[in-house]
Amino acid sequence: MKVITGVIPKETLEIGELCGREPDDSLIRVNGAVHAIRDMGEVAFIILRKREGLLQCVYEENVSEFDLKDIREGATVEFAGRVNREERAPHGVEIRIRTARILSEPAEPMPLQISRRKLNTSLEAKLNNRAVSLRNIQERAKFRIQEGITRGFRDFLYSQGFTEIHTPKLGAKSAEGGANLFRLEYFRRPAILQQSPQFYKQMMVGVFDRVFETGPVFRAEKHNTKRHLNEYTSLDFEMGYIDGFEEIMGMETGFLQYTMDLLNREYAAELEILGIQTPRTDEIPQVRFDEAKQMVAEKYNRQFRNPFDLEPEEEQLIGRLFKEEYDADFVFVTHYPSKKRPFYAMDDPVDPTYTLSFDLLFRGLEVTTGGQRIHDYRELLDKIAARGMETEGMEHYLAAFKHGMPPHGGLGIGLERLTMHLIGEENVREATLFPRDLSRLEP
Repeated sequence: MKVITGVIPKETLEIGELCGREPDDSLIRVNGAVHAIRDMGEVAFIILRKREGLLQCVYEENVSEFDLKDIREGATVEFAGRVNREERAPHGVEIRIRTARILSEPAEPMPLQISRRKLNTSLEAKLNNRAVSLRNIQERAKFRIQEGITRGFRDFLYSQGFTEIHTPKLGAKSAEGGANLFRLEYFRRPAILQQSPQFYKQMMVGVFDRVFETGPVFRAEKHNTKRHLNEYTSLDFEMGYIDGFEEIMGMETGFLQYTMDLLNREYAAELEILGIQTPRTDEIPQVRFDEAKQMVAEKYNRQFRNPFDLEPEEEQLIGRLFKEEYDADFVFVTHYPSKKRPFYAMDDPVDPTYTLSFDLLFRGLEVTTGGQRIHDYRELLDKIAARGMETEGMEHYLAAFKHGMPPHGGLGIGLERLTMHLIGEENVREATLFPRDLSRLEP
């Protein structure tokens, strides 16, 4: 009887293993996808695309035991050859090929020239050919950076005693209400796709004290802007036993510091490919909502009409002001008006027209919304009643408060927005593997 005892070792070597290997006459094996072929006559360079990057392999006439014409761009292959040090090659190493085994061949030519350093095509073309366009090294690097952000979020919060949870995306009631809901039929019952895991996060604070989740959220907004998606990934956490909403901002600052350090250490190759310098996170200034509005109005001689929220241009000017005056890439804008915050947001006891809440702006773009929540059951009911809301559908949520909840708060971070600004793109779709917007439902 055959049994599996663990991970099955591979005879083929990866780039990291090749870099640590001293050149000798022994034959080693590597595999990968043919990213590009540069035929120089008697010698040709076959560039393989592997998970760690590009690997240069050298075909030599009368030495390599196969015909170069049999190797096509897009094919997956396995080469046997000798390791050679070559400073001009990616990672400083190359393979002098002896034999080749073709694992698969493309059925037709590539629709895009993915071997170029940067894809010289439109965003629409990239999205229509997504499975192929992502094979471009720069395109792929964007999502390695995104992985680093998610990894940093998870690793840091684990280190701070948080428990990872996974909440349902189908529900009977939304955490935020409003008209921007995707409604559907659930076994002949009305249901919605969740706009946020907010209710579940708060309920779980009563169980684990500190919780977090990374998952999709859905907004049925009929917008078509460069900063909005109808499905995006939210990095959420909620923490109990807080003394003030500043602790939430402090936790996010710690996450950003940890993550930028992680990117610089372990994603340096991707940062270099994209020409990115990570932003400052050693200290993040905070400013009240009303003060930020006043500062922008005075410095840039601009007046904005919305007294209850920040307009996109206003956010940009706040980011510009704090960069010019404080060299800050991030700024917390606090104490948003109660009128524009959800019912569960705790009002400022000094002035209940404002809330103990915040947004984090990154270079003038809102990437986080958070704050302290109401934890007292009666106070929560009073706020619901004052807004003319009904409690129907919120019974399970409210039950958590009826039976006692600690002072708590949390936040949600838009992963794609944060990635977009970090990598220097202007359209959030550039930082989304398979975007879902007003007009796109595939691939």
